[in-house]
Amino acid sequence: MKTYLDCIPCFIRQTVDAGRHTSLDDKQQESLVRLILQEIIDMQFTDPPPVMAAKIHALIREFSNTQDPYSEIKERSNNYALELFPMLKQEVRSSPEPFITALRFSLAGNVIDFGAASTVRDETIRRTLQNAREAHLPQHEINALKRAVEKAESILYIGDNAGEIVFDRLLIEEMPADRVTFAVRGHPVINDVTIADAHRSGIASIASIIDSGSSAPGILLSECSKAFQQTFHDADLIIAKGQGNYESLSEADATITFLLMAKCPVIAGDIGCDVGSFVIKNKC
Repeated sequence: MKTYLDCIPCFIRQTVDAGRHTSLDDKQQESLVRLILQEIIDMQFTDPPPVMAAKIHALIREFSNTQDPYSEIKERSNNYALELFPMLKQEVRSSPEPFITALRFSLAGNVIDFGAASTVRDETIRRTLQNAREAHLPQHEINALKRAVEKAESILYIGDNAGEIVFDRLLIEEMPADRVTFAVRGHPVINDVTIADAHRSGIASIASIIDSGSSAPGILLSECSKAFQQTFHDADLIIAKGQGNYESLSEADATITFLLMAKCPVIAGDIGCDVGSFVIKNKC
């Protein structure tokens, strides 16, 4: 997916948000914003948004001398999701269609996205879970995903955000988890998942873990490690969670199922859905 003009305000907001999560004073934050504005002048709109986002957050880490400005947010998100996990797991177990119920919760988890929003309150997560319980999901897309999961000998599940990863665990536990490799970011960026989050969520105990080798908030294959590229190309099925993974992989030549909540007009317009929609998009 290309970068749209409407992505630019989001880049600036992310810069301001990240600056406020560091120890920078107002003057330093102003200097940081000016630095990012200079980068935006030279950006290529033919690139997917994670290309610019990766540059922005690398500069933020360098400028602030902070490797993970969102570490406290990620910890809170993981902890809150883990509090909800037993209740949601019981709901999955008692459901007449456990896979679909787990899929609904995984989709709802994508609301925990500090790239798309400055704040995500606990109340918002609870409300989104309820919306996901009641939402109409395209049955043909669900059936296609279920068939692909049953047939695949190897599944690459690309995670997105901390906290959300706990809801992903619910879905992975309804798959043959021994066939699943769960992918995280190679370095901290925004509130995206890392290896530490994979262990905190419990996913590392049920599936293999690989990191992308990149700090992009998406999958820019040319910047990923050789090991990740090989895993990507060898996978029978790729499940990609969230907007950043959709932005970077929507034109990839691979069998991918995108699972996300469309949280901005740019993504909604590119997919062809309403803002707030839960998206299951199978790309063959």
